Amino acid sequence: MSETAAVPVAVCQFAPTASRADNRERIAELTADAVARGAKLIVFPEYSSYFVDPMDDTLAANAEDLDGEFVTTLTALAADYAVVIVAGLAERATEGHRVRNTVVAVRGDGILAVYRKQHLYDAFGQTESDWVEAGALGEAATFELGGLRFGLMTCYDLRFPEVGRSLVDAAADVLVVPAEWVRGPLKEHHWTTLLAARAIENTVYVVAADHPTPIGVGHSQIVDPQGVVLAGVGTASGIAVAVVERSVIERVRETNPSLRVRRYAVVAREL
Repeated sequence: MSETAAVPVAVCQFAPTASRADNRERIAELTADAVARGAKLIVFPEYSSYFVDPMDDTLAANAEDLDGEFVTTLTALAADYAVVIVAGLAERATEGHRVRNTVVAVRGDGILAVYRKQHLYDAFGQTESDWVEAGALGEAATFELGGLRFGLMTCYDLRFPEVGRSLVDAAADVLVVPAEWVRGPLKEHHWTTLLAARAIENTVYVVAADHPTPIGVGHSQIVDPQGVVLAGVGTASGIAVAVVERSVIERVRETNPSLRVRRYAVVAREL
């Protein structure tokens, strides 16, 4: 563990398209910009490898394996800049017409963690399960960087406090949330409220990267353990950078020991 246990993190808000090559090029540009601002962890949105709205058969046609061009590009960028990159991708699934909604964390020497979305967005008139295979329940997806542990979740998972709590039970200090938070009535309010809630109830940082408007709500944010937004982006594409620190988590937990005194555990269940 480092003496300082502090990591500069960046959230990169951009709009992935139906061009996988263009998406990789944009990620390379944003990575260079984030590194120039001092970031050591760089977080991109859900579906960064390929995205089409509404979803259709092209999603599966453009899905990749974890050793495909998208993850290979992320790993090469992480090596070039000595950073860790987190991003969402459409991963090839066991069923030909579906994909896995996957998040990877990569370093220059390879993949650090993989998370496959467990709560599919079958809500607000959407049916993600038509195109996506739900991830299996299992061990929390976490990785370490700079003396802190980061845990992965995705978009709609944010509405389920058990997901964040299970990551904290796995010693996560920071919840990392790539998202495509679809716009709609009150959806921006839900997004920002839930980001703060997951931070406050778990006394951890939350680092969330969304798509910009008009499809997403934007407002990618880095939120501290008291629910305060340290840095954020508006509704357009952009980057926000802030430092996450273990000393802040410890100070908040000394005043608010809610994790230590809780009386319920999280238990997974199959639907």
